[in-house]
Amino acid sequence: MQTVSQIYQAEIKIKKSTFLAFICPFDAFDSLLENLKKEHTKAVHFVWAYRFLNKFHQIVEDKNDDGEPKGTSALPSLNVLRGVELVNVAVIIVRYFGGIKLGTGGLVRAYSEAVNAAVAKAVLIPLKEQIKISIALKFLSRFEHFLNKNKIYFKKEFKENEVLLLIDVESKQKENFKQFSQKFNAIFM
Repeated sequence: MQTVSQIYQAEIKIKKSTFLAFICPFDAFDSLLENLKKEHTKAVHFVWAYRFLNKFHQIVEDKNDDGEPKGTSALPSLNVLRGVELVNVAVIIVRYFGGIKLGTGGLVRAYSEAVNAAVAKAVLIPLKEQIKISIALKFLSRFEHFLNKNKIYFKKEFKENEVLLLIDVESKQKENFKQFSQKFNAIFM
């Protein structure tokens, strides 16, 4: 899974209609949508879709066609996000109607192309998950060596006979880290 850390924009024109696609971190979605509606007062549609991980690490998705025919704009946009495994991300497509109807197939292609153009401009970064574990103090040096060797960022907090580690791990590193941790009776919190 991947995500983005800032807003990226792309513009495409199809049959005189202009599509402005904005990909942003999910946390910026509400404010970006509000600002785009203020900036683009003559735009006809503000189509959006998003995907984020909830506290149970489940992917939550939602979308809105904003007046476009059902299934022709937001779903294709969401499908692009799914296809490149983007999470904790939102996309907003601002459409200026050019006077020529595109038809349902044309709309699907236009919205997909707009989101793909924004994805192509974006710097996609691997999604990191935060894991919190408790280990015995005597194992700290082994964990530090393993984490540093694998370039895994961590913070530590000392308790009486244990250490709490807060670890930022990429999904591809997660299984390797879990296997290592089991050798030392680490407690995942």
